[in-house]
Amino acid sequence: MKRIFLSIIVFLTAAVIPGLAQEQHAHWRTSVEKLEKDLYRVSVTAAIDSSWHIYDTLRTEFGPNATIVEFSTPDAARAEKHGEMTVSAEPYRYYDDIFMMEIGYYEDSVTFSQDFRLKKRSAQVDIYVEWMACDENNCMPLADKQFTVALPETATISAADGASGGGGSLWGMILEAIMWGFVALLTPCVFPMVPMTVSYFLKGEGGPAKGRMRAAMYGIFIVALYTLPIALIILITRIVGGDAVTADIFNWLATHWLPNIIFFLVFMVFAASFFGAFELTMPSRLVNKSDSKADTKGFGGIFFLALTLVLVSFSCTGPIVGMVLIKSTQGEFWAPILTMLAFSIAFALPFTIFALFPSMLKKLPKSGGWLNTVKVVIAFIEVALGFKFLSTADQTYHWGILDREVYLAIWIVVFTLLGFYLLGKIRFAHDDEVKHIGVGRLTLVIIVFSFVVYLIPGMWGAPLKALSGYLPPLTTQDFVLGDEAPVTVTVAGTSGTQAQLPGGAPKYSDFLHLPHGLQGFFELEEARAYAESVNKPLFIDFTGHGCVNCREMEARVWSDPRVLEMLRNDFVVVALYCDDKKEADESDWITAGGRTLKTIGKINSHIAYTGYGVNAQPCYVLEGRGGKLLAEPRSYDLDVDAFVNFLRTGIDNYNK
Repeated sequence: MKRIFLSIIVFLTAAVIPGLAQEQHAHWRTSVEKLEKDLYRVSVTAAIDSSWHIYDTLRTEFGPNATIVEFSTPDAARAEKHGEMTVSAEPYRYYDDIFMMEIGYYEDSVTFSQDFRLKKRSAQVDIYVEWMACDENNCMPLADKQFTVALPETATISAADGASGGGGSLWGMILEAIMWGFVALLTPCVFPMVPMTVSYFLKGEGGPAKGRMRAAMYGIFIVALYTLPIALIILITRIVGGDAVTADIFNWLATHWLPNIIFFLVFMVFAASFFGAFELTMPSRLVNKSDSKADTKGFGGIFFLALTLVLVSFSCTGPIVGMVLIKSTQGEFWAPILTMLAFSIAFALPFTIFALFPSMLKKLPKSGGWLNTVKVVIAFIEVALGFKFLSTADQTYHWGILDREVYLAIWIVVFTLLGFYLLGKIRFAHDDEVKHIGVGRLTLVIIVFSFVVYLIPGMWGAPLKALSGYLPPLTTQDFVLGDEAPVTVTVAGTSGTQAQLPGGAPKYSDFLHLPHGLQGFFELEEARAYAESVNKPLFIDFTGHGCVNCREMEARVWSDPRVLEMLRNDFVVVALYCDDKKEADESDWITAGGRTLKTIGKINSHIAYTGYGVNAQPCYVLEGRGGKLLAEPRSYDLDVDAFVNFLRTGIDNYNK
């Protein structure tokens, strides 16, 4: 009777208090260990909160809910279990008077492992866990999680190994963030704050050593106020949802139309603010409250001084911070944290230096109209960069509203207007009259108009390699000087000539295209079948419409005559877009994790991760007969000679 009564209580707890399911007191993570050539150990580990426990895996009719851990693979032809599941620790055991039986449980941490023997080059392993966490007084409702891990024969290519699909390289984004950190200092609501805040340290007591400590803490607080909020948001997301959820969020931010349209509008609003249409400010009550506490002695006063600086300067730094963060969300998981850290260090460094050496303030230029000029120049740049997000949405959803020539026309107009502004031919509300220009301004004018001249040939199909990552692909351009209409119903034949593809045009070739007039495929199985029929290796290009690095690789590496010759004559090329939002043919749909993947992007992303251990673009895979890997996959790398060797290695291994 006691057992039945307790079971009813546990059931009602689970049914009546479902909101508690979010606090399950056991935090799970997966790992993969290579034991030997084709033997892998897949593990899932539970980190259990202090004073809580989960039960062992022994299932009983009336006992507490056992922990269930199940390992499976959806394709037995690719991998099979090797041995039985093992547990890292023996459960604690005791006799329970209520259940009238011996019960086992785990505390602190426990790992469940299962070995798998690979039969093919790669495989997918699904993991299901179900558990109930209890302490001395309460039991939480049943909870469960599902995981999917890949067993690659080679090391998994992750965003940390190369560059991600959205933005440029991480180092490039960090350098850009540092540049914007210094630029932010030259805005009219920040630059005058330098002498005002440094005067605070001139009143300090305690000698030079204490002064240096106070100045250093001032810089640290500025960095923390910019960096910690975004770091906490990402950390909470990772803890609550895990790596997969966080990756999904950033992938959604990078490719979905809604965030890209929002980012575009945010850039336009920021630009309008810098043009002088309105001013973005923090609530005055918040600023005044922070400022009132800045005179507090000790580190508390320094913190509130730093907070006041951040709040007061928001109208100028807000748009720049937004631009840095939005661009970095197009990159890898750590990019927003690292880029904001780089921005804030660059922004805080001058304040810290002048706080340490106040005499250097005498060398600073006086405030004036030049500060507003800096704001307006930034506004023009934000208008140009904002269209990148609209272009990403346009490409992934095939709207066709921002083709390459339209995009270039906008940039040409924007930077031409910037040049005339620097010449003093255009003035905004807060600008002083430009009666003459100095050498510095003339230099900027020359740079801007030279850039405009560089852009103009792009209207007739010039590749513009230096901007390839930011422009829509050349295939979206309606008119290319001296170029014939592309042929989409043929692929490279066995002798390098063009041979008709059996069955007509490749699938999805009516809206997907390859660069440089290359002919190929956009669906993996179709490409594999054709490669086998013509006895050629397969060149698999994991790419994306919003992938800056993919466009750079195509413009700077694929354009090399040696690379193009091999891609045309020696390989069957298949481009798998991992961010395309168009629905695939029903015959190509994939069921994974209990849901059906219907869009081209989701299907290709699933293939990339489960089949090749790839979760970043670009990635290039050379595949031979039976799915054999012909060379180590390559990601973003502008070394043309290395890419040529990569292709030649694949050809040589295929012909062995």
